[in-house]
Amino acid sequence: MPGLMDKSYTPENIEARWTERWEADGHFAADPNAEGTPYCIMLPPPNVTGSLHMGHAFQHSIMDALTRYHRMKGDNTLWQPGTDHAGIATQMVVERQLAARDIHRRDLGRDAFLDKVWEWKAESGGTITGQMRRLGASVDWQRERFTMDEGLSQAVTHTFVKLHEQGLIYRGKRLVNWDPVLHTAISDLEVEASEEAGHLWHFRYPLADGSGHLTVATTRPETMLGDSGVAVHPDDERYQSLIGKTLTLPLTGREIPIVADAHVDPEFGTGCVKVTPAHDFNDYAIGERHGLAKINILTEDAHINDNAPSAYRGMDRYEARERIVADLDAAGLLDKVEDHRLTVPRGDRSGAVIEPFLTDQWFVKADILAEKGIEVVRNGQLKFVPENWSKTYLQWLENIEDWCISRQLWWGHRIPAWYDSDGNHYVGESEAAVRAAHGLGDRPLHQDEDVLDTWFSSALWPFSTLGWPEQTEALKTWYPTSVLVTGFDIIFFWVARMVMMGLHFIGEVPFREVYITGLIRDAEGQKMSKSKGNILDPLDIIDGISLEALLEKRTQGMMQPQLAKKIEKQTRKEFPDGIAGYGTDALRFTFMALASTGRDIRFDMGRCAGYRNFCNKLWNASRYVLMNTEGEDCGTAPTAVVEYSLADRWAIGRLHQTAEHIRGYIEEYRFDLAAKALYEFVWNEFCDWYLELSKVTLNNPEATPEQRRGTRQTLVNVLENLLRLAHPFIPFITEEIWQKVAPLAGIEGATIMRQPYPEVGGSGIFAPQGTGIGDNETGQAVDWVRGFIEAIRNIRGEMNIAPRKPLPILLRQLSAEDQARLQQHRAYLDQLAVLESITILGDDPAPECATALLGEMQILVPMKGLIDKTAELARLGKNIEKMQKDIGSTQGKLANPQFVERAPAAVVDTERERLANLQRDLKELLAQQAQLESL
Repeated sequence: MPGLMDKSYTPENIEARWTERWEADGHFAADPNAEGTPYCIMLPPPNVTGSLHMGHAFQHSIMDALTRYHRMKGDNTLWQPGTDHAGIATQMVVERQLAARDIHRRDLGRDAFLDKVWEWKAESGGTITGQMRRLGASVDWQRERFTMDEGLSQAVTHTFVKLHEQGLIYRGKRLVNWDPVLHTAISDLEVEASEEAGHLWHFRYPLADGSGHLTVATTRPETMLGDSGVAVHPDDERYQSLIGKTLTLPLTGREIPIVADAHVDPEFGTGCVKVTPAHDFNDYAIGERHGLAKINILTEDAHINDNAPSAYRGMDRYEARERIVADLDAAGLLDKVEDHRLTVPRGDRSGAVIEPFLTDQWFVKADILAEKGIEVVRNGQLKFVPENWSKTYLQWLENIEDWCISRQLWWGHRIPAWYDSDGNHYVGESEAAVRAAHGLGDRPLHQDEDVLDTWFSSALWPFSTLGWPEQTEALKTWYPTSVLVTGFDIIFFWVARMVMMGLHFIGEVPFREVYITGLIRDAEGQKMSKSKGNILDPLDIIDGISLEALLEKRTQGMMQPQLAKKIEKQTRKEFPDGIAGYGTDALRFTFMALASTGRDIRFDMGRCAGYRNFCNKLWNASRYVLMNTEGEDCGTAPTAVVEYSLADRWAIGRLHQTAEHIRGYIEEYRFDLAAKALYEFVWNEFCDWYLELSKVTLNNPEATPEQRRGTRQTLVNVLENLLRLAHPFIPFITEEIWQKVAPLAGIEGATIMRQPYPEVGGSGIFAPQGTGIGDNETGQAVDWVRGFIEAIRNIRGEMNIAPRKPLPILLRQLSAEDQARLQQHRAYLDQLAVLESITILGDDPAPECATALLGEMQILVPMKGLIDKTAELARLGKNIEKMQKDIGSTQGKLANPQFVERAPAAVVDTERERLANLQRDLKELLAQQAQLESL
C-alpha cells in the first residue's frame, strides 16, 4: 500500500537511520579472503585540525561512488579511512589555544604539551568522522588508521632506519626554508611566493687596494653582513680586470673576493651580485662553486646573531635593515634606492616571510628514489586522469632536490636518532637497539629533538595502513591499490612521494591510476577562503542554516571590522534567507554533475536545489509505481504469462542503453556524464513519459490480465534497476525506495549496496525475453507518439487552452507509416493528448487552425470556440512589451564598459546568458503572435 512510503520526501528522516544501519550491519567491512577482484581506494587522510570542507566533501563523494559501484560489481572492495596528524598545522592550533590562556608550550614541557595535542586530536578527529558518516562514506570504519597510531609509527621508524642504512637518508648542514615564527624548516612546497612592492638598494663596496669600488644591488640589505664574495659574469667586459681582487665589506671590515660566475645576469642592476651563501639558495650554489664561506647572521627568530658586528646584534631583521641602510648612507656608501617589485616567499601556515637558513637537518636523496617514479609513468604502469597531469608530475621529479624531512616541532614522529656527548649520531629502531648495535653500553645518549615532515609518514599511507612492514593478508590482497582520488595541488606533496616509497619498499606502484579532481570554487569562480567569506560547510547545505548562524560562522574571529562588514554584505545578498537544507543525496549528485575534467569547479547552490527536486521526482515516481503494483500480480511467478506494450518495450530498451552509458562513464571517471545520463533517463524518460504511457494500459478497462501484468512487471523492474544504477551517486534515497520495491520484483537482500550493478549482456539487469530490447522500430514508434502529444501540448500552451479540455484534431499529409502508427497507438494519443476526435483531411481547405508538423504530417487544431483571439493577442502584446524592456535594459548594462570591465567575469557571463534567454523567449512570443494574427 502507498502508506509504506511517506507522502513527501524528507531526507532527514532517511539519512541518519541508514548511516547507522549500514555500519551496524557490517556492509562496509572488507575481508581480504573474500571472493572477487581486489579493488581498493585509500582515503587521502584529512588533517586533524578542524572539520571537512567542500573540497573534502567533493572528493569523498567521488570515492564513495567508486567504492559502491565496485562493491556492487562484485569486486572485493576496500575503502581505507584514516586521518593525518598534520604536524605544523595541529601544533599551531594547540599553541594558539594555550596562548589564549597565556601558556607557552615550553612552560608545559614536551610530554605535557603532547598530551594536550592528543586531547585535541580526539576532539577534532571525531568531528571529521562524524561528517564523513553524514556524507554516506562507506569506508571500512573497523580499519580506520591515524598516521601516529602505534602500527603506522612503527612503519615510519622502520622506513627511516632502512633508508639510513641504504645511504638514502643523511644528516647535513644545508640551506633550508626557515619559518621564523614557527621556528622550523619547511619544504619548498609549503612556501607561497607572491609579488610585492619593495626596494632595490645600490651600495658601494670599496676595493681593498683603495683603487675604487664596485656597486652591488640588493633587496635584502641586512644579509650583507653575511656576504663572503661579490660575483660578476665572466664575459662582462666592465669587470674583467677586477676578477680575483678583493673588496672590503662595509660595516664589517672583512675582505671578500670578486669571483666570476655564469649565474650572474649582467643586465640586472649593476651586473655585480653580492654573494651570501648562508642566506640565499642561488648564492649557496655560487659559494659551493667558489669555496666561499657560509656565514649565518640570523637567529631562529630572524634576529641578528653574534656573527655580525655588535652594533646590530639582537635586532629584528627589518630593524637591522633600516639601521644598516642609514649607516651605509652616513658613510657615503649608499648609491641610490629604487622602487622594485619582488617575489616574497611566505610560509603557507604562518604567513611569515621565509628566510633561507643554514642549519643541520635530515635529508632524503630524492633523486635516486625518483628514477623509478619517472619510469612507471613513462611506461604506463601508472596513469593520470586527465593524462596531462603526468607532465606536471614528471617535471617535478626530473628536477627534484634532496628532501628535507626534519622539522623543529614536538608534534610528530620523533626522529629515531640518538647522540652521544661527542655529537656522534646513531640511528636505530629504539635506544636499546642503538646501544646494542654500536656497543655503547651505559654512555649517556639523548634522542634527536626534531620530528619528521608530515609528508614522510603520509608517503607510506598506501601500504602502512595495510599492516606493512608485516606481510599481512590485507597487504597481499589490496596492494597495489586501484585508484587515488586527489587534487592537483598535492601531486608534489604526496602523490610523487607515495610512488617513490611504494616502488622502493614494495617494488610496485601504490596505485594503478591517479584521478585528479578540480578545485571547488564559488559560483563566481573565486577560491573559497575565510578571508573572502565564501566558505561553505557541506553540512550546512545538507541540514540548512539560518542567515544569522551563517553570518556568525563566516565572520567569527575576523580581526578586521571592514572585512567582516564586507563579508556580511555579500552573505546577505547571496543568502537572504539562509541556506535551505537540501539533504546529502542532492549535494552528492551536485558534486557528480560538476565533476568534469576541468581544473576549476564552480559550485552553484541553484544546482543543489535542482537536484533536490530530482530526488523528490524520483520519490514521487516510486510512490506511483507502488500504488499501482503493491498487492497486484507483477508477474513474478515462473509460470506467469505477460504481454509487453510498446511503452514497456521502449522503457526496457532505454534502461539498457542508459546502463551501458553510465557504466562506461564511471570507468572513464566521467561522473558528470554519468550523472547527466542518469538524470535524463529518470526525469525525462521514466518519470515524464513512461509513467504517463503506463497509465494507458493500467486505466484501460479493455486491457487483458497479461497486458496489465506486463506493465506492472516493467514498472517495478525498471524502477528497481534504475535505483541500483543511481545508488553509487545518491545512496540514501535509493536504499529507502529499494527496500519497498525489491520484494515486488521478487528480489531478496538486506541492502541495495550488495546487489549487482546492472550490466547489459550480463547479470543484474531486467531483460525479459521477446521484448526486442533496443530495436529501432520501438524507439521510432515511441518518438512518433511523443512528438504527436508534444505538438498538441505546445499548441495548448501557445494558445492558452486548458490542459484537460478535449480537442478535435485534424490531420493532413499522412504517410502510410503515419497511418499505421495512428491506428496502432491511438489509445496513447487519445488519453495523453486529451483528444475529442481525429479527422483525416484531404485537399479541402481547413478552418482557422493552429498548426504543428510531425515530419511531413500536419497536425491542426481548429480554434473556433476555443480561444478569445482579441484577449489572447492583448495578453501576448503585454508580455512582448515587458520582454522588450528587459532586453533593452540588459543590453544597456552589457554595453557599459565600466560594468563589463569591473564586474566579476561570472556576473557578466550571467547577464549575457540572461540576454540570450530573453531574446529566445521573445522570438517564441512573436511567433505565437504571428500565428494568432493569421487565424
